[in-house]
Amino acid sequence: MTSYEDELWVVADGLRGSLNFADYKHVVLGLIFLKHISDAFEERRASIRAKGGRGAADDPNVYISEGIAWVPPQARWTHLRAEATRAKIGQLVDDAMAAVERENPSLKGVLPQIYAQPTIRRQRLDQLIDVLSNIPVQGREAVSRNEVGRIYDHLLSRFAKAEGKRGGEFYTPRCVARLLVEMLQPCRGRIYDPCCGAGGMFVQVIELINGHGRGNGNCAEDEGAFSLYGQEADYGTWRLARMNLAIRGIDNDVAYGNSFHNDRHSDLKADFILAHPPFDFPDWDGKRLNDSERWRYGTPPEENANFAWAQHIVHHLGPKGIAGVVLANTSMSSSEANEREIRKNLIEADLVDCLVALPGQLFYSTQLPACLWFLARERDRFGEVLFMDARRLGRMVDRTHRELSKNDIARIAQTYQDWRGGPNLEGYSDVSGFCKSVPVAEIRRHDHLLPPGHYVGEPTQVEDDAPVSRNMKRLIADLRAQQTEGARLDALIASILEELGFDMGGGRPDV
Repeated sequence: MTSYEDELWVVADGLRGSLNFADYKHVVLGLIFLKHISDAFEERRASIRAKGGRGAADDPNVYISEGIAWVPPQARWTHLRAEATRAKIGQLVDDAMAAVERENPSLKGVLPQIYAQPTIRRQRLDQLIDVLSNIPVQGREAVSRNEVGRIYDHLLSRFAKAEGKRGGEFYTPRCVARLLVEMLQPCRGRIYDPCCGAGGMFVQVIELINGHGRGNGNCAEDEGAFSLYGQEADYGTWRLARMNLAIRGIDNDVAYGNSFHNDRHSDLKADFILAHPPFDFPDWDGKRLNDSERWRYGTPPEENANFAWAQHIVHHLGPKGIAGVVLANTSMSSSEANEREIRKNLIEADLVDCLVALPGQLFYSTQLPACLWFLARERDRFGEVLFMDARRLGRMVDRTHRELSKNDIARIAQTYQDWRGGPNLEGYSDVSGFCKSVPVAEIRRHDHLLPPGHYVGEPTQVEDDAPVSRNMKRLIADLRAQQTEGARLDALIASILEELGFDMGGGRPDV
């Protein structure tokens, strides 16, 4: 990451002393967005004026017709930078945001207007404007739209990490979103996310689709048109998503509202669905929806929305649609309320395509592991389910978080693609301890339980005649890996104890 990203984070992190977690990311990301659209406007305006179109240069319709926001004079970055040291800079920024929304209907309700609140010190706002002003927009070092998007995404991830559990409400770790996209290959058609957070799944979809232009993508040139549909129940997070996609110039239909109670895409039948719902979400008010047509496979329990999300997604799948969903591990084995029956019905309806057990510590919202469900309407592997156990993959990037590497993602995705490989079904084979294709009859014998570890077995141990020195190096590496795993488990236990009100010093909650 470049130095101005680090500078931005230092200033952003300094806001935490005066703002709550829910607000301070909006202050920074809103300013990044305003700076970006102002730069794009000024660049296009200069181009029009250079060609002699002075009248057209001041016509808002010229810009809006080209997908560029019209930025009125009081909202242009040059004006705000000149006024940055004034005591009322916060109000000036709020006025700028309001002016942009008035002139651009597509941005109505999207931009934060929180800069005049007394908890934001003028000096901090001045610093943010100064750092953002140093991001080059012209010349050899100019930052492109894609690079601004990467800055936005990088800061989103750091905000999510800083917020811990609440960070998981708006951000899916990049490696997890990338894994879903690489497995599904959503290169065309209608692509849907019913709980889209800050839009990370869509960003990964666009990176996949655009990848062929850089020679490293998997989408063919003739894949055809695509359209993005989404919904987000939290208003602040919905605004983050709209800005995240607008920075990249991505057309979308991302609506604000609760997908269960106010489904804004009720008639949509999607070709691809990618989703990361809240884990084991208890507050979804399911009792109001007991007669919903979506509950074809059973009424979900009121205290847990896992199978409400799964059935909402199945309901929105087109005739050949396929979905990848991040769910809590409890979804694979829970026998609470109607969950076992719903899971059984989904399996017997031949909708469950693949289950992937993920390693722990991938998510900011929990250190516990999660899993990926893949649900498909039309399948070449009729009557079979692919199980993959990826719990041993990934590497620790700091004391509490793990990431899947590019090789990990490629291995999982390629295994799935090989297994789905069409009528010939060539190229796939079971790997002990990692993957196995299992007939539904065997799943029945396991009482429709789905943890991949039940099916894939243990990794095959290979004997070798390697010299003692090579074996010692391997043993030392294994020891270090076990020490790392031990540290992970210690951190996990400490986290669970802390959630229960205990601490490692022996303290106990009041009884």
